[in-house]
Amino acid sequence: MKKVWADETKFDKWLQVEIAVCEAWAELGTIPREEIPKIRKARFDLGRFDEILKKTHHDMTAFLGSVAESLGEESRFIHLGLTSNDIMDTGLNLQLVEASDILARAIAELIDVLKEKAVVHKKTIMIGRTHGVHAEPITFGLKLALWVEEMKRNEHRLVEARKAISVGKISGAVGTYATLSPEVEKIACAKLGLEPAPVSTQIIQRDRHAQFVTTLAIIASSLEKFALEIRGLQRTEILEAEEPFEPGQTGSSSMPHKRNPELCERVCGLARLVRGHALTSMENIALWHERDISHSSTERIILPDSCLVLDYVLYIFTYIMRGLQVYPERMRENLELTKGLVFSQRVMLALIEKGLSREEAYRMVQRNAMKAWKERASFLDFLIGDPEVGKHLSKAELEGIFDYEYFIRHVDAIFARLGLG
Repeated sequence: MKKVWADETKFDKWLQVEIAVCEAWAELGTIPREEIPKIRKARFDLGRFDEILKKTHHDMTAFLGSVAESLGEESRFIHLGLTSNDIMDTGLNLQLVEASDILARAIAELIDVLKEKAVVHKKTIMIGRTHGVHAEPITFGLKLALWVEEMKRNEHRLVEARKAISVGKISGAVGTYATLSPEVEKIACAKLGLEPAPVSTQIIQRDRHAQFVTTLAIIASSLEKFALEIRGLQRTEILEAEEPFEPGQTGSSSMPHKRNPELCERVCGLARLVRGHALTSMENIALWHERDISHSSTERIILPDSCLVLDYVLYIFTYIMRGLQVYPERMRENLELTKGLVFSQRVMLALIEKGLSREEAYRMVQRNAMKAWKERASFLDFLIGDPEVGKHLSKAELEGIFDYEYFIRHVDAIFARLGLG
């Protein structure tokens, strides 16, 4: 990814666009065909670029000056009928397409790791939490299956974002083709593997780039969501899962016992950065008339940074998931922490089936649940000892309700629906 955003790559993309346009002109008879082999040998020199830039204060003229010095008289055909952004925007999108493909491979790798872990822990029962408070049992595999499906949606989002920026623009100063023709654009873009933008001004419209960066921000936010969950599960009081901790690694300069979720915290912090870039990308959509340059300076930061950061975050989180430490025994301990309160809904529904109103059943169950919660005692014992409950549910019926397998009986069906083993 670093190579994609190196200056050498950027100027190489610019040169590819210039040559493709010359080839298009030659196919249409404007440039002599015998000049094309010479033009294809064009090169740029970064040192010379810097020297010319000090005088011109203009990226494109400095680039063109450097390229011209590598050619002979045929240099007059370079940039024929073009404006700077014909080259810069089309070249930028070539970089974004390349970056998209790198990110797509990283996402596919993470999905594979998540699938593997989800299948392994399909029946690893644990407590589900809402508001941070114990709710009802789920499985750790089900939690991971949800992450798989979310990353598959992100994979699709990236495909769509790639389509949005897979366009080129070779339409001249304000997009009217006054100094060239749509046919030149069509031929040149085909050579570059891009579609011509159906209509443009002096630039490719920035809603496309905003779609791309906001897509990266959504992906980063999903990764933050997953990392935040691991951070929560790694808390000392919970300790149901833990990010990798290598031999010799230290968690604190002062406390040798510390094993901090610092990788997950890194993921969470960097996701904020990409979201900030997404806001800037949306601010770049509105420009004066056919263009201004207010978007350019920010894009030199937000586009490379967003790609580099997300690529890194995907690498880090895939590493976390490969080496994730999962503690089923601790999950079971926490599941039983509330002495059976997780079965409160099942008891209430059983009472409703016996003919009680929902309000009556809720009141009876809550009364016993609050006693069990306050005294940290068996919820089942309180229910069995409650004469009002006993009128409707026998001891055997109550004991039959307290079965953890009831909560996960549809997990196989969910996994089948998701195409997981």
